[in-house]
Amino acid sequence: MRSQGDETNRFQAAAEDARRNFEEARHRFEETGARIEPYLRKAEGVLSGVRGWCSNHLPGGERTMWVALGLILLVVFVWAILPGNGGGNQGGFGTGGPQPVGVAVAAKGDIEITLDALGTVTPIATVTVRPQVSGQLVRVDFLEGHVVKAGDLLAEIDPRTFRAALDQAKGQLARDQAALVNARLDQKRQQALFAASATSQQALDTQEAQVKQDEGVVSADRASVESAAVNLGYTRIVSPVAGLAGLRQVDVGNFVAAGQATGIVVVTQFEPISVLFTVPEDNIDTIVSRLRSGAQLAVTAYDRSQTTILATGKLLAVDSQVDTTTGTVKMRALFDNKNGVLFPNQFVNVRLLVDTLHGQIVVPASAIQRGSQGAYVFVVKADHTVAMRAVTLGPQQGDRVSVVKGLNPRETVVTDGGDRLRDGDEVTIPGGQKVAAVAPPKDASAPPESTQSSRRNRNFTVMRKLSADECTKIHAMSREDRSAWIKDHREEVMQRPDQPGGGCKFGGGGGIGTRGSAGN
Repeated sequence: MRSQGDETNRFQAAAEDARRNFEEARHRFEETGARIEPYLRKAEGVLSGVRGWCSNHLPGGERTMWVALGLILLVVFVWAILPGNGGGNQGGFGTGGPQPVGVAVAAKGDIEITLDALGTVTPIATVTVRPQVSGQLVRVDFLEGHVVKAGDLLAEIDPRTFRAALDQAKGQLARDQAALVNARLDQKRQQALFAASATSQQALDTQEAQVKQDEGVVSADRASVESAAVNLGYTRIVSPVAGLAGLRQVDVGNFVAAGQATGIVVVTQFEPISVLFTVPEDNIDTIVSRLRSGAQLAVTAYDRSQTTILATGKLLAVDSQVDTTTGTVKMRALFDNKNGVLFPNQFVNVRLLVDTLHGQIVVPASAIQRGSQGAYVFVVKADHTVAMRAVTLGPQQGDRVSVVKGLNPRETVVTDGGDRLRDGDEVTIPGGQKVAAVAPPKDASAPPESTQSSRRNRNFTVMRKLSADECTKIHAMSREDRSAWIKDHREEVMQRPDQPGGGCKFGGGGGIGTRGSAGN
């Protein structure tokens, strides 16, 4: 006779199997309801007609129709949860058969640590060209909106008055230079007479003072000539920097004055050009330490939608203080702007490359699952079963994320379909991709909540691969002996294909039998 303990174990196992079947059937029923909801809306008009027809032709009217519909749905539900009807689990132990999943292989790669910010294109130099002498504007030599070079002629003021002033200064200089020459000759005569005791010391001193006076006058005249020459040069208004000339602000024929508020034109330097942007103060230490080490930090400017790269440059300078109102610090990036794509005061999105981490274990971000115990992934093993693996994440770059702890290179992780998996489930990979047998890290661990489910699912997978004779053999074992047998033979059994009909299963009487038969 069977012992009472064996009967209890079989009953518990059968109850667990029924619970899993019910949960999966409920899930499938909810998915079915979501898929047919749009069609139910479209059928609302038809349903109104059916209600009218039922009221006119059926005893009890609409109530009879709903009772009949409820019975039909109940029959469909019962059919769906029964094993072997296509709506329930295939393979006996509530696993639903191998799940198709998308996978990716963990590999070593580089992860870039970047900061995103909002920036404004700011020219290195913006010059409002104003006249430095007064006069009539007689010529404009630039084209609006065109590039000018440093020193190019932009406009010209009537130079005649300034040329006459220069000529006058030169004449005054020539006269005073002649007087100086005469004074020096007289000085030599006085020195000769004084040496012969033919003149007084006073007469000699007076002549020497006259020479120095004339020398001072000549120096002043030279300065006057230089000043007149400078003013004459100012009549030719040239560009102080290379850049783009804006719109003309004064027309030919107008009188312009030195220092007037309105300039002739505004010249903006385009090559190179800078971008001003701000970053949070928490990142200042990292950025400054990188700059002090001699590193050149790359900066990329994107358009407003942050999809098109406009230009690439480098970080030029960091402001000397933090803005206390925003908790940010200003930075300037420099771009050569050879193609002129950056325009002054243009809004851009800035991405600053702070550092690059080399040799990181990288997986797609879609492989990362998150639960109450933190981040984890489903690792596909060589036998095409999955194991939940807790991971510690590092920096993320786009759709790639680095894993600091929990994965080895060349391990295969699930990227699509992980929401349908549990620890120990068997999966299939479309395309027949092979899975490399890679040992997990020494510190690898599963999330705590997955341990019990993992052990149960692994046992279910083993049961599906057992022959009828092996099912009969373990059927006679106690629960402890059965678990020990499965543990000892798991690796060997997992290399086999699934048995036709699903291998062993929990029978309707609470025992273990083969697919399609009740327990003994």
